[in-house]
Amino acid sequence: MDDLHLAVQLYTLREHLKTPERIEATLRRVRGLGYRSVQVSGVGPIRPERLQAIVTELGLSICATHTPFERLRNDLPAVIEEHRLWDCRHVGLGAMPQEYRGSREGLRRFAADVAPIARTLREAGLRFVYHNHHFEFERFDGVSGMEYLLESTDPQDFGFLLDTYWVQAAGADPAAWVRRVAGRMDVVHLKDMAVVGGQAVYAEVGSGNLDWDGILAACRETGVTWYAVEQDDCIGDPFESVAKSRAYLAKRFR
Repeated sequence: MDDLHLAVQLYTLREHLKTPERIEATLRRVRGLGYRSVQVSGVGPIRPERLQAIVTELGLSICATHTPFERLRNDLPAVIEEHRLWDCRHVGLGAMPQEYRGSREGLRRFAADVAPIARTLREAGLRFVYHNHHFEFERFDGVSGMEYLLESTDPQDFGFLLDTYWVQAAGADPAAWVRRVAGRMDVVHLKDMAVVGGQAVYAEVGSGNLDWDGILAACRETGVTWYAVEQDDCIGDPFESVAKSRAYLAKRFR
């Protein structure tokens, strides 16, 4: 594990990614902070070829994306072409659509609907990865949604992109879940949780209450490749937030 594999989840910087010109300027700042990779999410309209030209010029890689479910269902060949252009293997889904949430039957339908998409991606040399929130930990017949997805999907096709904050918010153990998805996760979201005014808030990595010793040890043990920093909302400048997270993690990676 080294800091070359630290990435920024661009959703954190989404207010600075509205136009192609602002996207380029933001990626230059990201590279200037020392990051070598990004996850494409929350990015405004830009031609895939232009985005590839920018990251190539800056020496950045794209480790993963969040791709809308409608595109996965209705525009999969173009999604595959984009990810091949970007040399990005991980096709991420940021959340389960609302229509599937809240019941075991909904989980069953979601797993069934994703299966052919994930299989097609694998056959194209890519990998579907699912990003959790906290609602997946709701239990139905004594089994949480996350456990159901883990047990009812094909390990070859269905990968995970765990979000440490949301696992913690659900009352589960992020390090334990990193180990539970061993072999099915190459990219992890590192996001901390602090308490301010009695409320849980997003925080820079290392400035909150998550057990980073345990989480990072579990990531090392299970072969996680990419460590993507994310902060959904920042109290101050989001560039300062991702810089603080990187500084903390760079020390831990040495």
